[in-house]
Amino acid sequence: MPPLVVARGIVKRYGAFTAVDGISFHVEEGECFGILGPNGAGKTTTVRLMAALSPLTAGQLLVDGLDVSRHGRQVRARLGLVPQHDNLDPELTVWQNLRVFSRYYGIPRAVAEERAAELLEFFHLQDRARQRVETLSAGMRRRLIIARALINAPRLLVLDEPTTGLDPQARHVLWQRLRQLKAQGVTMVLTTHYMEEAEQLCDRLVILNEGRVVVEGSPQALVERYAGREVVEVHLGLDGDGEQVLARLAGVGDLSWERAGDVLFLYVRGDDGIDPALLRGVGERVVFRRPNLEDVFLRLTGRGLTE
Repeated sequence: MPPLVVARGIVKRYGAFTAVDGISFHVEEGECFGILGPNGAGKTTTVRLMAALSPLTAGQLLVDGLDVSRHGRQVRARLGLVPQHDNLDPELTVWQNLRVFSRYYGIPRAVAEERAAELLEFFHLQDRARQRVETLSAGMRRRLIIARALINAPRLLVLDEPTTGLDPQARHVLWQRLRQLKAQGVTMVLTTHYMEEAEQLCDRLVILNEGRVVVEGSPQALVERYAGREVVEVHLGLDGDGEQVLARLAGVGDLSWERAGDVLFLYVRGDDGIDPALLRGVGERVVFRRPNLEDVFLRLTGRGLTE
């Protein structure tokens, strides 16, 4: 079975500024594919290209076998887009927002009403169907936007920073719904700068930085390859001496490090780890933790995802 999305060297320029710089990737049917990176990395631009909302400068992008540059309207009919910002009609009810959107796709009324009822139940919004959108919480509004994106039973669901601005509880509720959609076979492309979100939801991902692909792979494989089995954060303080810390650890095997501001990140690959006694009295505090995708990004770019 061919990939549902194929990007080959896609480029997007705005005048002299290159937002997306020759990136390539593919999305298999049934998987959740992540596009991870800091603000300004090119994630939203890539989504707009995929949804045929912005023309390519160069390269080729296929969605369900259709070239977005030549078949934009057909591509948009086959995907559901969850934008980063809320664009619901606040004066309409929850039900009306879904029905109005269904008309854009020419969905017969009976089919649209059946789908709307199923989606509201799935996202636990059935009790809010007759309420105006302006009365909903932020988490409910995000769930409604995703329900709206599914009203046309799309081949591909594209989510641009779907949990930005949500509190932790609302974020976890939304993750649960997205995992259920994936279990039902829905193919998803997810952009995010939340490392935990990518680790929770994505089968594979690319990390973007300044419009280019830094690395591609599964979250687990990338963490194992670039960050090892344990991370030790040494918070040095303003006058901390990182060289002194490294000198204490000269005998530790298979150890690498990065420094970001006043924090020294130690990446341990060996089974024995670092003896906490070696770091006693060092800096302001020392934190031992599991590695994550933020560490991968730091190792590859020298800066954090939130910078």
